[in-house]
Amino acid sequence: MVKTVRIAFFEIKEWEKDYLQEKMKKHDLKFIKEPLNIENVDKIQKYDVISVFIYSKITKEVLDLCPNLKLIATRSTGFDHIDVIDCNKREITVSNVPYYGENTIAEHTFGLILSLTRNIHKSYLRTLRNDFSIKGLKGFDLKGKTIGVVGAGHIGLHVIRVAKAFGMKVLAYDIKQDSFLAEVLGFEYVPFKDILEKSDIITLHVPYNKSTHHLINKENVRMIKKGAILINTARGGVVDTEAIIEAIDEKILSGVGLDVLEGEELLLEETRLVYDPENLENLANLVKDQILLSKDNVVFTPHIAFYSQEALERILDTTTENILAFISGGSQNIVN
Repeated sequence: MVKTVRIAFFEIKEWEKDYLQEKMKKHDLKFIKEPLNIENVDKIQKYDVISVFIYSKITKEVLDLCPNLKLIATRSTGFDHIDVIDCNKREITVSNVPYYGENTIAEHTFGLILSLTRNIHKSYLRTLRNDFSIKGLKGFDLKGKTIGVVGAGHIGLHVIRVAKAFGMKVLAYDIKQDSFLAEVLGFEYVPFKDILEKSDIITLHVPYNKSTHHLINKENVRMIKKGAILINTARGGVVDTEAIIEAIDEKILSGVGLDVLEGEELLLEETRLVYDPENLENLANLVKDQILLSKDNVVFTPHIAFYSQEALERILDTTTENILAFISGGSQNIVN
């Protein structure tokens, strides 16, 4: 018989409580709306398991105050918000949700692409001013254009499938290559340099770590094909914001579509963007002064590429399975 385990969930919405309680009836569950941090860690000092999202910062200082902790189940693919090295020293297991949004994020990626290539964002802003002219709104077809996919993992491969449906030529860069998939899906693996130089659209789908920090930077941004579009639905730190501003100003990039921002956690910790809709006005005031977001050829969405009902349910399902597997003595989606 499985013993009752104390499990604390952070960054939780009301509907998620009901969903999780139904799946984990036998355990002692605690739900906290805010991210876990040094100020509220005292609420879960005796808990065995915690589940967090990306705005909870699991630092050494937080771990010092969780002597009973045995498992951290992050409800995200990335785990750069968790000090995994320190968890290893304390023999705390860390699990993630590796697959949940392949189609969700790929669909959002093309939402950003189409907003730029067909000037949907500009058109909408213009009509708000009762201006219905089409001057300066001429777009371009995706058919026949080259898209460079940086990171051909589960999400990147779904982007490739969608791109092929649009009739695009696809180049991909990844440290791991699957020649069979490349042949079946009809794309070509190339060096990163070729992605920059030959792509009409560059889209990023890599995890954030030391090797991908500022993958797009001031040194290589000038290699990008003049007039290209850059899309980032990965992590903000993959792109050097200053480099992108310069590339737009110098007309190297004709447009940028972002679902993530470098340093966005500084904004989101205050505004609770994803979980507190009533604070969206505060977010708008904070980002209004951001140079990048003030440009009319930049389309920004507030980290919602993953944010569909189906994807959220897949996240909770996998997180629940991760936790229950651990409690039963097994392992699933362990990252350390």
